[in-house]
Amino acid sequence: MPILEHIGELRKRILFCLIVFVLGLVGGLFGAQPLFDYLVAAAPVDNLELNAFSPWDAIGLYMKFAMLISLLVALPFAMFQLWAFVKPGLARKEQSSTLRYVPGTLIMFLIGLAFSYYVVFPMAFYFTENVTHSMGLQQMYGVTQYFSFLFNILLPISLLFELPVIILFLTRLGILQPRLLQKMRRYAWFALIVIGVIVTPPDFVSDSLVAIPLILLYEFSVMLSRIAYRKKLSAKSAEEEDDSVA
Repeated sequence: MPILEHIGELRKRILFCLIVFVLGLVGGLFGAQPLFDYLVAAAPVDNLELNAFSPWDAIGLYMKFAMLISLLVALPFAMFQLWAFVKPGLARKEQSSTLRYVPGTLIMFLIGLAFSYYVVFPMAFYFTENVTHSMGLQQMYGVTQYFSFLFNILLPISLLFELPVIILFLTRLGILQPRLLQKMRRYAWFALIVIGVIVTPPDFVSDSLVAIPLILLYEFSVMLSRIAYRKKLSAKSAEEEDDSVA
């Protein structure tokens, strides 16, 4: 396929992803209220009272919830569109094996969402509560500030949990190699530690509870990449032997 046709095909796939994201955004507006009610009921403190300090707070909050719901739908669809774009250049076995990673994006995102909400968020919330009370201040929660604090923790960690699936997928496509991931290890560790420090309270225990799982996640991704790369090389050598015999 000529380069212009490749660009046209890529543009079509990106357009499909945008359409699905917008449709998910519209559907997310209907699911925003139930999700809001659940998160308020499951808040770390009992009888959480949220206040709106601006007429736009409720609208902005609806949009944030809609974007989160839309992201849940758009992520696996975007992964499928990426697979469909590279599918013509893959062998038949590679097509079926790489297609399995599409539902994996949603599964890993949900795992990351659960880890960040049930482990990281309460830890960060209680730390800020203790600091506020130790200074003799009365806590009043603004709805925008509360959920911005929540989303700033949930989204980065949930997206980072996509690392194993994305790295494995790109390795099977031949775009990434384990050697490159090993060379980038120091930089990756540093970036993950920085993210752990940013989204958690400024104490060593909290930082470690987030940074260590993220580092282990990266190392797990490297291990999966190494296994997938070896399988790819063995399959390629087997095909070459079959061609030479033929």
